[in-house]
Amino acid sequence: MSRFSKIDISPSEAGTIVAGTTATLWYILNQRNNAKLRELKKKIVPLAVSVPGEKGQTKVAVDKKFLRELKKICRICCPGIFTKECGLTVSVALALIARTWCDLWSIENYTTIESSIIAMDTRQFKKHISQYILLMPLLALTNNVLKYSLHSMKLAFRVRLTKYLYDQYLRKFTYYKMTNLDTRIANADQLLTQDVEKVCDTIAELYSNLSKPILDIAIYSLKLTNALGAQAPISMLGYLLVSGSLLTHLRRPISKMTVQEQQYEGEYRYVNSRLITNSEEIAFYQGNEREKQTIAQVFDRLVNHLKSIILFRFTMGFVDNIVAKYLATLVGFYIVSRPFFAAHSRFHGVKHSDRLEDYYKSGRMLLKMSEAIGRVALAGRELSRLAGLTSRVSKLMDVLKDVNNEKFKRPQVESFPDKSATFDLNKRGKIIEADSIIQFEHVPLLTPNGDVLIADLSFTVKQGENVLVRGPNGCGKSSLFRVLGELWPLFGGTLTKPSKGNLFYIPQRPYMTPGTLRDQVIYPDNVTDMRRKKLTDDDLKAILAEVQLTHILDRESGGLGGNAWNTINEWSDVLSGGEKQRVAMARLFYHAPQFAILDECTSAVSADVEKHLYELCREKNITLFTVSHRDTLWVHHEWCLKVERQQYEFYQIPEEMKTS
Repeated sequence: MSRFSKIDISPSEAGTIVAGTTATLWYILNQRNNAKLRELKKKIVPLAVSVPGEKGQTKVAVDKKFLRELKKICRICCPGIFTKECGLTVSVALALIARTWCDLWSIENYTTIESSIIAMDTRQFKKHISQYILLMPLLALTNNVLKYSLHSMKLAFRVRLTKYLYDQYLRKFTYYKMTNLDTRIANADQLLTQDVEKVCDTIAELYSNLSKPILDIAIYSLKLTNALGAQAPISMLGYLLVSGSLLTHLRRPISKMTVQEQQYEGEYRYVNSRLITNSEEIAFYQGNEREKQTIAQVFDRLVNHLKSIILFRFTMGFVDNIVAKYLATLVGFYIVSRPFFAAHSRFHGVKHSDRLEDYYKSGRMLLKMSEAIGRVALAGRELSRLAGLTSRVSKLMDVLKDVNNEKFKRPQVESFPDKSATFDLNKRGKIIEADSIIQFEHVPLLTPNGDVLIADLSFTVKQGENVLVRGPNGCGKSSLFRVLGELWPLFGGTLTKPSKGNLFYIPQRPYMTPGTLRDQVIYPDNVTDMRRKKLTDDDLKAILAEVQLTHILDRESGGLGGNAWNTINEWSDVLSGGEKQRVAMARLFYHAPQFAILDECTSAVSADVEKHLYELCREKNITLFTVSHRDTLWVHHEWCLKVERQQYEFYQIPEEMKTS
């Protein structure tokens, strides 16, 4: 022990040893992390499923583009001065100012208490302890008001942004078109839920994490200028500039990593939703092992990426602690010591207790300032993460705007331009709304990626003339109805059709909405809409009687005379296939449109019930476009539209075909 006690190391040598050790340790850890990252990248396997969405990575960084995108989102989250969101923003700012005042008062009070202990002044000690006890409730209230205001601001931002996006997403058929006609956005559900929540939380946290430190820096700079001179705050601010620039540069990869993380999370959600959606088909094929491999592959890809993020954050955490915490404290100690060690220091001749009190005040203020500078420097970490989230939400907003303006992007069109060489996919035909008629005049029937199904389609159907549509799979029958329903763009010609309320579509597998039995019949109306039409539950019961479904009322009421219309169930599971198809027909009779498209919608009912339903449509003057291959349906139609690949035939059905 005596040998070691003789070792004398100067402060400069100790600093050199510490700096060298730190640099060596950082280099070793960085090299080790890079090696692990290379190993992880080798383990990443190609994705086994095709997830909708545009390929390629978008460049993401904290730059002018990010600031424009952030400004656009902030304007939506806080649209004006006289709004709830702006009020909460001001409330957070006031709470932060109050918190800073509490910190300043605490420094003064703590220092005075410690000085009174050292000076053995009982009277001063009791006085300041009493002040501290009296102000404890105010200190606690200030902290909790800040937390309450911050959480309320997060929620208000999320509500405002979510409502804005859903207004765009559920406008007309945008939700359909964005999935089926445009391929830039994959997993819109994740963007509208998780990403929106994260971007609002991060904006609010960043506002708090930057506002408080900046306010602290400003106040403590003034205080320190009076106590230690202007060189103290200037030195600390200079360190802020240098350290902030260095850390921002080192954190640049985190923005891209955040974007990739959200994409991989979306892929993982997608493959799980595919399993749920197609569970019956997979079960028949006994494909559980294959699906397990697919999900495991996608999950491994996500896990490997998360591991790379953890390793990167570990490395950056090491650098952050050194630069923003320990070095900042070291700089603070150096600055606060200079006035005391100066040859002509004003502290010469001052009592030890006064010098100690002055040091504690200056030291604590400088410590608070260095902590604030550290928080500003570390805020760049959240800024980089916010850049990735902002990029994704901003892209969603741009795509929603394009789709609402009928601007679509699909890679297939760019890859195979010869498919649509004779048609301009940016051109739009003319849609005329008129009652009691559907007329196609020289309308090209194209898929959104440019495939020509029928080059020139022309026919006219008047109300009361039912049409039977026949043809092989993939010939364009469903595409015709998508154009008629305005789900697909009209690429040319003129389409005359009734308003959307007078055209109804019933698919083979009817959609059962969450809610009551009443909701199933009146969908997409709600109870208020039903009352506005001056219809009652008795009218709905009469409609159910027409489609032979009154037994559902008895079954759902439990035979006890309860109100079955208010029963809530998972109707897609409770009702049989035939019952669901008859509920869909009841829905048709409730809305009573001029025209209806029946797409194999009676395949699960018996022939006599089917005949009864078609006769009811005739009685109610609902003109039908029926997609079916059943010969028994000839008798209920006047015209036949036979569609083949790139050609069609529209003719009147002979009487002998109806009677055969």
